[in-house]
Amino acid sequence: MKVAVIGCGTIANAAHIPAYMKNPEAEIKYFCDIIPERAEKAVKEYGCGTAVVDYHDVLKDPEVVAVSICTPNNMHPVIAIDAMRAGKHVLCEKPAARTWPEVQEMLAVQRETGMTLNIGVVNRFNDSVRKIKQYIDAGKLGDVFHVYVSFRAHRSIPGLGGAFTTKAIAGGGALIDWGVHYLDIVMYCTGDPKTKTVSGETFCKLGKDMPNYVYKDMWSEVTKDLNGTYDVDDSVTALIRTEGPVITVHGAWAQNIGQKETYIDFMGDKGGIRLDYGGKFTYYTSEFGSLVSYTPEFNMSNMFENEINEFIQCIHTGEKLPSHIETVAVTARMMQAIYDSAEKHEEVKL
Repeated sequence: MKVAVIGCGTIANAAHIPAYMKNPEAEIKYFCDIIPERAEKAVKEYGCGTAVVDYHDVLKDPEVVAVSICTPNNMHPVIAIDAMRAGKHVLCEKPAARTWPEVQEMLAVQRETGMTLNIGVVNRFNDSVRKIKQYIDAGKLGDVFHVYVSFRAHRSIPGLGGAFTTKAIAGGGALIDWGVHYLDIVMYCTGDPKTKTVSGETFCKLGKDMPNYVYKDMWSEVTKDLNGTYDVDDSVTALIRTEGPVITVHGAWAQNIGQKETYIDFMGDKGGIRLDYGGKFTYYTSEFGSLVSYTPEFNMSNMFENEINEFIQCIHTGEKLPSHIETVAVTARMMQAIYDSAEKHEEVKL
């Protein structure tokens, strides 16, 4: 199956391209990037494909069956819609788009064309996350009434001044970039319950004085531009009521607390689980008058490889994966409601 990678930056090289290279059913025919050197570097490094600058050249090729979209967020809906209308199946990096209306348009075109449109909520292919869903579905937690989400870092704003911190390009900051993964894990594990009300606040504080911002680490530092723009949230808090659990959110790209706290607590009346983000989890309960906890031991496969492998497979079978746009749209609407609530400083009802 001939595929193309559109956008040859950090996430493409860290995840999508290596996963395609390991899949015996996939062949990368094109590396596409508006910066020619990036695409050309990929051709040389991976020893395959052709470098192109214009993604329309990819979509015109009838041999290309599927594309991965690894561009900045503002181009996600544009390229995904063009690709589906050109008869290509699509795996688009998260978030699906910058705003809920853009996601709705992507969803409408997917239904119109019938092409696959999966979003890169890669934790739905994570072994720990899938096991937590099994625990919840099996009733081991009982009634899951509250989930607490923490994605907090000391000072880790990505690509300061570049695409990550420019609202017109990214749509938002810590919430839409990082929080999308955490909220999506919660929704997946708890059965994608309908959102009822959202109350949130976002803050743009630590990165505003870019020349004097002191940081611990920086994802995508090569895109840093201290003469650029910083108008997105570097921290967020929210209370979300659903038809399932209440979700409490506390997230920050950057905070003046020198601890990184990245975990999700699933709290039920029979048991609870703490997931260490990107790692394993611990289950807590009581048995025979005693408090019990254990951390299951299992081999963790590469979630990006799982995602790519299942994407290729679902094109053959027509199966809707858990990362299908119809499912991911639920989280997109929730994030939009958090931003809307923060702007209005009042609760939003859905």
